[in-house]
Amino acid sequence: MLNFENLNKALFPGVGPYDIPPIEPVTDYPEGDFLPISDAMTEHQPEGKNLHCFVDDYRFARLWNTPDRYIPILQRFRAVCSPDFSTYTDMPVAMQIYNHYRKHWCAAYWQLHGLTVYPTISWSTPDSYSWCFDGEPVGGIVAVSSVGTQADKESKRLFLAGYEEMMKQLDPLWVIFYGRVPVECDWNVIRIPPNYDKIVARRKEASKT
Repeated sequence: MLNFENLNKALFPGVGPYDIPPIEPVTDYPEGDFLPISDAMTEHQPEGKNLHCFVDDYRFARLWNTPDRYIPILQRFRAVCSPDFSTYTDMPVAMQIYNHYRKHWCAAYWQLHGLTVYPTISWSTPDSYSWCFDGEPVGGIVAVSSVGTQADKESKRLFLAGYEEMMKQLDPLWVIFYGRVPVECDWNVIRIPPNYDKIVARRKEASKT
């Protein structure tokens, strides 16, 4: 087997024209707090807690680069969301598809090792709908982020259009939502406060003392 791009570790039967590894659905409600995956190494009480990947790509690239090293760390947590490798609208389409593949390879590999994995869904323009939902489970719980998508009318329009398409294609049971929830999306949502909200709250609390 080819010894690059993790193909020596696992080669999954693919879905769609780009052979995206499929992810099994999860329907168990995510009890417990959500932490950014960049905190996984330093968390001293991981039991019952979940990890999300709504941080800069470089903070979790290691999970793809050296996947076996981090399996025991991730296994300490209740569940983890699949990596949120970027699919920005101004990225080359080939890179967007590659990031979608990497997200799914990691998630499938984690599930192979017994982890509970909530699929993180992302999209860019409507052209991405032909591949960005490949490998995603239908009828389970999914995770999304609205951070950076509500700054202007066009980015908000693209986010809402993709969200609507996600609901149509995947029919999720619940949506784990990181960031501000637009009123158009406020249905069966599990809210995760963004990290900057926690920072602001801590600063306000500190200012009272």
